Amino acid sequence: MEIIWLLVIGLAAGVLSGLFGIGGGVLIVPGLILISGFSLVQATGTSLAAILLPVGILGVLVYRKAGIIDLRASILIAVGLMSTVAVGAWMANTLPADFMKRLYGAFLLYVSWRFINPLDLFSRIRGIQTTSRPESGEFPRPSVPILLGVGLIAGVLSGLFGIGGGNIIVPMLTTFLGYPAKRAIATSLGALLPPIGLPGVLYYSHAGTLDLLTAIPVAGGLFLGVVFGARFTLKLPTKTVKLLYGLFLLFVSIRFLIS
Repeated sequence: MEIIWLLVIGLAAGVLSGLFGIGGGVLIVPGLILISGFSLVQATGTSLAAILLPVGILGVLVYRKAGIIDLRASILIAVGLMSTVAVGAWMANTLPADFMKRLYGAFLLYVSWRFINPLDLFSRIRGIQTTSRPESGEFPRPSVPILLGVGLIAGVLSGLFGIGGGNIIVPMLTTFLGYPAKRAIATSLGALLPPIGLPGVLYYSHAGTLDLLTAIPVAGGLFLGVVFGARFTLKLPTKTVKLLYGLFLLFVSIRFLIS
């Protein structure tokens, strides 16, 4: 019965991965704690192993076909991710992470506010017309050091929390670099395609805080679910995608702030 629940966790995480361009760890980690009784560190290491394989390949192909993924940015961010993920794994196994968790939660809370835009949402619900700036038809092209920097920061958080890094990549691309929401989500998923978490997985394995047999069925569910999430994103209006992602980040930020 437990293996079925692990597949369900992976499937749900895969849908979130394709929908929001994340690794899925934000669902996998609490799921493993609840279903398998793992400690936080063990759940984090196992989550990082589950998202190690290129489970998002089908979603990336969907976004590639739609022409909205920035492969150059994906590659550079992936390089940054692989460079620092072991640092986050070391921090998770040796340092108290409460301060960083709350700092990260506060950042996500701010970004979720930007995505949800409660004042605009309230006005639309009441039927009041608002003037919103249309997204430019020209896509941004950040410099190499900036994209590497995004990956470096995301790598530390990926290894620390077992989240894959998409929770930091998408907000940084949209909030600071001017990426449209769908392009940021597609680019993030592309950056998570290589085995960026390998250094962190090796560290968790050496520390004895990784359960590979649990990671395998979770990864299977991820692979099946990610393409559905990607297709949902392409069909939804941009405003709806931003609202859903904002609500998702709000949930994640609250979890980090109160955990």
